[in-house]
Amino acid sequence: MSVLNAGPDPAAKERPAAGELLRFVALGDSLTEGVGDQVNDRWRGWAAVLARSLAPEGRTVDFTNLAYSGALTADLTSHQLPAALARRPQLAAVLAGGNDTLRTGFDIRRTTLELDATLGELTGHGALLLTACLPDPGTLLRLPSPLARPLARRMRAVNTVVHALTERHRALHLHLAELPWCAQRGLLSVDRLHPSAEGHHLIARRFHELLSTAGHPLGPPPAVEPADPPPSLAADLWWMATKGTRWLAARSTDLLPGLLALAAAEAAARVRGSSGHHDEQMARAAARALVELG
Repeated sequence: MSVLNAGPDPAAKERPAAGELLRFVALGDSLTEGVGDQVNDRWRGWAAVLARSLAPEGRTVDFTNLAYSGALTADLTSHQLPAALARRPQLAAVLAGGNDTLRTGFDIRRTTLELDATLGELTGHGALLLTACLPDPGTLLRLPSPLARPLARRMRAVNTVVHALTERHRALHLHLAELPWCAQRGLLSVDRLHPSAEGHHLIARRFHELLSTAGHPLGPPPAVEPADPPPSLAADLWWMATKGTRWLAARSTDLLPGLLALAAAEAAARVRGSSGHHDEQMARAAARALVELG
Protein backbone atom coordinates (compact mmCIF):
# COMPACT_ATOMS: atom_id res chain seq x y z
CA MET A 1 0.00 0.00 0.00
CA SER A 2 1.46 3.35 -1.01
CA VAL A 3 0.75 6.89 0.16
CA LEU A 4 0.52 9.56 -2.51
CA ASN A 5 2.58 12.71 -1.97
CA ALA A 6 0.13 15.57 -2.33
CA GLY A 7 2.93 18.16 -2.44
CA PRO A 8 3.34 21.19 -0.17
CA ASP A 9 0.32 22.29 1.83
CA PRO A 10 -0.90 25.64 0.39
CA ALA A 11 -2.14 26.61 3.83
CA ALA A 12 1.33 26.24 5.29
CA LYS A 13 2.33 29.65 3.98
CA GLU A 14 -0.53 31.17 5.95
CA ARG A 15 0.43 29.56 9.24
CA PRO A 16 2.93 31.65 11.20
CA ALA A 17 6.16 29.97 12.16
CA ALA A 18 7.12 29.79 15.82
CA GLY A 19 7.96 33.23 17.14
CA GLU A 20 6.69 35.19 14.14
CA LEU A 21 5.04 38.50 15.02
CA LEU A 22 2.65 39.19 12.18
CA ARG A 23 -0.05 41.16 14.07
CA PHE A 24 1.35 44.30 15.69
CA VAL A 25 -0.50 47.08 17.50
CA ALA A 26 1.00 50.24 18.98
CA LEU A 27 -0.57 52.12 21.90
CA GLY A 28 0.56 55.43 23.31
CA ASP A 29 0.79 59.15 22.69
CA SER A 30 2.42 61.49 20.18
CA LEU A 31 5.78 59.72 20.42
CA THR A 32 4.25 56.52 19.02
CA GLU A 33 1.82 58.37 16.77
CA GLY A 34 4.96 59.52 14.97
CA VAL A 35 5.12 63.27 15.63
CA GLY A 36 8.41 64.53 14.25
CA ASP A 37 8.52 62.05 11.36
CA GLN A 38 6.27 63.48 8.66
CA VAL A 39 5.82 61.76 5.29
CA ASN A 40 3.32 63.10 2.75
CA ASP A 41 1.45 65.23 5.30
CA ARG A 42 1.08 62.30 7.69
CA TRP A 43 3.01 61.09 10.69
CA ARG A 44 4.90 57.83 10.17
CA GLY A 45 6.93 57.18 13.32
CA TRP A 46 9.08 54.44 14.77
CA ALA A 47 6.26 51.88 15.12
CA ALA A 48 5.45 51.99 11.40
CA VAL A 49 9.16 51.74 10.57
CA LEU A 50 9.51 48.74 12.87
CA ALA A 51 6.40 47.08 11.44
CA ARG A 52 7.99 46.97 7.99
CA SER A 53 10.94 45.04 9.44
CA LEU A 54 9.02 42.46 11.47
CA ALA A 55 8.06 40.09 8.68
CA PRO A 56 10.50 37.55 7.30
CA GLU A 57 10.74 37.35 3.53
CA GLY A 58 7.43 36.40 1.93
CA ARG A 59 5.34 37.37 4.97
CA THR A 60 3.30 40.49 5.73
CA VAL A 61 2.51 42.25 8.98
CA ASP A 62 -0.93 43.49 10.01
CA PHE A 63 -0.02 46.76 11.76
CA THR A 64 -2.39 49.12 13.57
CA ASN A 65 -1.23 52.35 15.23
CA LEU A 66 -3.76 53.39 17.89
CA ALA A 67 -1.57 56.08 19.50
CA TYR A 68 -2.60 59.71 19.38
CA SER A 69 -1.24 63.02 20.58
CA GLY A 70 -2.03 63.99 24.16
CA ALA A 71 -3.06 60.50 25.27
CA LEU A 72 -2.81 59.79 28.99
CA THR A 73 -2.36 56.35 30.51
CA ALA A 74 -6.08 56.42 31.36
CA ASP A 75 -6.82 56.84 27.64
CA LEU A 76 -4.98 53.61 26.92
CA THR A 77 -7.31 51.53 29.06
CA SER A 78 -10.51 53.35 28.11
CA HIS A 79 -9.99 53.96 24.38
CA GLN A 80 -6.98 52.24 22.86
CA LEU A 81 -6.99 48.89 24.66
CA PRO A 82 -10.40 47.63 23.41
CA ALA A 83 -9.40 48.35 19.81
CA ALA A 84 -6.03 46.70 20.36
CA LEU A 85 -7.54 43.50 21.77
CA ALA A 86 -9.92 43.31 18.80
CA ARG A 87 -6.86 42.98 16.54
CA ARG A 88 -5.63 39.88 18.47
CA PRO A 89 -2.03 41.16 18.46
CA GLN A 90 0.98 38.93 18.74
CA LEU A 91 3.10 42.02 19.50
CA ALA A 92 1.97 45.17 21.30
CA ALA A 93 3.97 48.32 22.05
CA VAL A 94 2.86 50.37 25.06
CA LEU A 95 4.74 53.66 25.48
CA ALA A 96 2.93 56.18 27.64
CA GLY A 97 3.16 58.23 30.82
CA GLY A 98 4.90 61.34 29.54
CA ASN A 99 1.66 63.28 29.19
CA ASP A 100 0.64 62.26 32.70
CA THR A 101 3.67 64.15 34.05
CA LEU A 102 2.55 67.28 32.19
CA ARG A 103 -0.80 67.49 33.99
CA THR A 104 -1.53 69.45 37.14
CA GLY A 105 -3.34 66.47 38.65
CA PHE A 106 -0.45 64.03 38.17
CA ASP A 107 -0.97 60.95 40.34
CA ILE A 108 1.68 58.23 40.11
CA ARG A 109 -0.68 55.72 41.71
CA ARG A 110 -3.29 56.19 39.00
CA THR A 111 -0.63 56.07 36.29
CA THR A 112 0.64 52.80 37.74
CA LEU A 113 -2.82 51.23 37.86
CA GLU A 114 -3.66 52.25 34.29
CA LEU A 115 -0.39 50.96 32.86
CA ASP A 116 -0.64 47.70 34.78
CA ALA A 117 -4.21 47.15 33.57
CA THR A 118 -3.27 47.77 29.93
CA LEU A 119 -0.18 45.57 30.02
CA GLY A 120 -1.98 42.84 31.91
CA GLU A 121 -4.87 42.65 29.45
CA LEU A 122 -2.54 42.48 26.47
CA THR A 123 -0.35 39.75 27.94
CA GLY A 124 -3.45 37.92 29.11
CA HIS A 125 -4.53 37.73 25.48
CA GLY A 126 -1.18 36.36 24.36
CA ALA A 127 0.67 39.47 23.16
CA LEU A 128 4.39 39.99 23.58
CA LEU A 129 4.95 43.50 24.96
CA LEU A 130 7.36 46.29 24.10
CA THR A 131 7.90 49.01 26.70
CA ALA A 132 10.29 51.93 27.08
CA CYS A 133 11.35 54.46 29.68
CA LEU A 134 11.03 58.04 28.47
CA PRO A 135 13.48 60.96 28.46
CA ASP A 136 12.94 63.88 30.81
CA PRO A 137 11.10 66.69 28.96
CA GLY A 138 12.72 69.38 31.09
CA THR A 139 16.16 68.26 29.97
CA LEU A 140 15.11 68.09 26.32
CA LEU A 141 13.63 71.59 26.49
CA ARG A 142 16.52 72.90 28.61
CA LEU A 143 14.13 74.41 31.13
CA PRO A 144 15.54 76.37 34.10
CA SER A 145 16.09 74.27 37.20
CA PRO A 146 13.01 75.42 39.21
CA LEU A 147 10.81 74.26 36.33
CA ALA A 148 12.87 71.27 35.23
CA ARG A 149 13.27 69.58 38.62
CA PRO A 150 9.55 68.90 39.28
CA LEU A 151 9.16 67.42 35.79
CA ALA A 152 12.29 65.31 36.18
CA ARG A 153 11.00 64.03 39.53
CA ARG A 154 7.73 62.94 37.94
CA MET A 155 9.46 61.35 34.96
CA ARG A 156 11.75 59.36 37.26
CA ALA A 157 8.69 58.05 39.09
CA VAL A 158 6.98 57.01 35.85
CA ASN A 159 10.13 55.29 34.59
CA THR A 160 10.54 53.47 37.91
CA VAL A 161 7.00 52.14 37.48
CA VAL A 162 7.59 51.18 33.83
CA HIS A 163 10.75 49.26 34.73
CA ALA A 164 8.90 47.33 37.44
CA LEU A 165 5.90 46.60 35.22
CA THR A 166 8.22 45.45 32.45
CA GLU A 167 9.48 42.70 34.74
CA ARG A 168 5.99 41.95 36.06
CA HIS A 169 4.61 41.38 32.56
CA ARG A 170 7.82 40.00 30.98
CA ALA A 171 8.02 42.71 28.35
CA LEU A 172 10.98 43.62 26.17
CA HIS A 173 12.21 46.99 27.39
CA LEU A 174 14.08 49.73 25.55
CA HIS A 175 16.05 52.19 27.66
CA LEU A 176 14.88 54.98 25.41
CA ALA A 177 15.68 57.64 28.00
CA GLU A 178 19.37 56.73 27.69
CA LEU A 179 19.61 57.29 23.93
CA PRO A 180 21.77 60.32 23.00
CA TRP A 181 18.94 62.81 22.40
CA CYS A 182 20.80 65.88 23.61
CA ALA A 183 24.27 64.86 22.40
CA GLN A 184 23.04 64.28 18.83
CA ARG A 185 20.72 67.16 18.05
CA GLY A 186 19.72 65.61 14.72
CA LEU A 187 17.76 62.94 16.61
CA LEU A 188 15.24 65.55 17.81
CA SER A 189 12.62 67.40 15.81
CA VAL A 190 12.31 71.19 15.81
CA ASP A 191 10.07 71.15 18.91
CA ARG A 192 12.85 69.40 20.94
CA LEU A 193 10.23 67.13 22.52
CA HIS A 194 9.78 64.51 19.79
CA PRO A 195 12.26 62.47 17.76
CA SER A 196 13.11 63.53 14.23
CA ALA A 197 12.75 61.04 11.39
CA GLU A 198 16.28 59.90 12.21
CA GLY A 199 15.36 59.58 15.88
CA HIS A 200 12.29 57.48 15.07
CA HIS A 201 14.46 55.18 12.94
CA LEU A 202 16.88 54.80 15.85
CA ILE A 203 14.03 53.70 18.15
CA ALA A 204 12.79 51.22 15.54
CA ARG A 205 16.28 49.74 15.11
CA ARG A 206 16.74 49.30 18.85
CA PHE A 207 13.40 47.52 19.23
CA HIS A 208 14.31 45.34 16.24
CA GLU A 209 17.57 44.40 17.99
CA LEU A 210 15.69 43.43 21.15
CA LEU A 211 13.27 41.22 19.23
CA SER A 212 16.06 39.63 17.22
CA THR A 213 18.09 38.90 20.35
CA ALA A 214 14.98 37.31 21.87
CA GLY A 215 14.96 34.85 18.95
CA HIS A 216 12.03 36.06 16.87
CA PRO A 217 12.28 35.58 13.09
CA LEU A 218 12.31 39.04 11.55
CA GLY A 219 12.99 40.85 8.32
CA PRO A 220 16.07 43.02 7.75
CA PRO A 221 16.55 45.78 10.36
CA PRO A 222 15.37 49.30 9.63
CA ALA A 223 17.78 51.59 7.84
CA VAL A 224 20.11 53.77 9.88
CA GLU A 225 18.65 56.85 8.22
CA PRO A 226 15.28 57.34 6.53
CA ALA A 227 15.24 57.11 2.76
CA ASP A 228 13.24 60.33 2.52
CA PRO A 229 15.25 63.56 2.75
CA PRO A 230 14.80 65.36 6.08
CA PRO A 231 12.51 68.41 6.08
CA SER A 232 14.24 71.71 5.52
CA LEU A 233 14.73 74.17 8.37
CA ALA A 234 12.09 76.38 6.76
CA ALA A 235 9.61 73.49 6.71
CA ASP A 236 10.35 72.70 10.36
CA LEU A 237 9.87 76.31 11.39
CA TRP A 238 6.65 76.55 9.39
CA TRP A 239 5.26 73.47 11.15
CA MET A 240 6.24 74.90 14.52
CA ALA A 241 4.62 78.24 13.74
CA THR A 242 1.38 76.84 12.31
CA LYS A 243 0.85 73.62 14.28
CA GLY A 244 3.55 73.02 16.86
CA THR A 245 2.86 76.23 18.79
CA ARG A 246 -0.82 75.28 19.11
CA TRP A 247 0.23 71.83 20.30
CA LEU A 248 2.40 73.33 23.05
CA ALA A 249 -0.17 75.97 23.96
CA ALA A 250 -2.88 73.36 24.46
CA ARG A 251 -0.71 71.62 27.04
CA SER A 252 0.54 74.83 28.64
CA THR A 253 -3.03 75.89 29.47
CA ASP A 254 -3.28 72.92 31.79
CA LEU A 255 0.35 72.52 32.76
CA LEU A 256 1.70 76.03 33.30
CA PRO A 257 -0.27 77.08 36.42
CA GLY A 258 0.53 73.84 38.19
CA LEU A 259 4.14 73.87 37.02
CA LEU A 260 4.60 77.42 38.33
CA ALA A 261 3.17 76.31 41.68
CA LEU A 262 5.59 73.38 41.72
CA ALA A 263 8.45 75.72 40.87
CA ALA A 264 7.48 78.05 43.73
CA ALA A 265 7.39 75.12 46.15
CA GLU A 266 10.74 73.96 44.78
CA ALA A 267 12.30 77.39 45.35
CA ALA A 268 10.94 77.56 48.89
CA ALA A 269 12.27 74.09 49.66
CA ARG A 270 15.72 75.02 48.40
CA VAL A 271 15.74 78.09 50.65
CA ARG A 272 14.90 75.82 53.59
CA GLY A 273 17.53 73.33 52.47
CA SER A 274 14.95 70.58 52.01
CA SER A 275 14.73 70.30 48.23
CA GLY A 276 15.51 66.59 48.41
CA HIS A 277 12.36 66.00 50.45
CA HIS A 278 10.12 66.26 47.38
CA ASP A 279 12.29 63.73 45.53
CA GLU A 280 11.94 61.29 48.42
CA GLN A 281 8.18 61.81 48.59
CA MET A 282 7.74 61.03 44.92
CA ALA A 283 10.00 57.98 45.10
CA ARG A 284 8.03 56.64 48.06
CA ALA A 285 4.74 57.25 46.25
CA ALA A 286 5.94 55.24 43.25
CA ALA A 287 7.12 52.41 45.52
CA ARG A 288 3.77 52.36 47.36
CA ALA A 289 1.86 52.25 44.08
CA LEU A 290 3.83 49.19 42.98
CA VAL A 291 3.39 47.43 46.34
CA GLU A 292 -0.36 47.96 46.12
CA LEU A 293 -0.47 45.94 42.92
CA GLY A 294 0.24 42.84 44.97
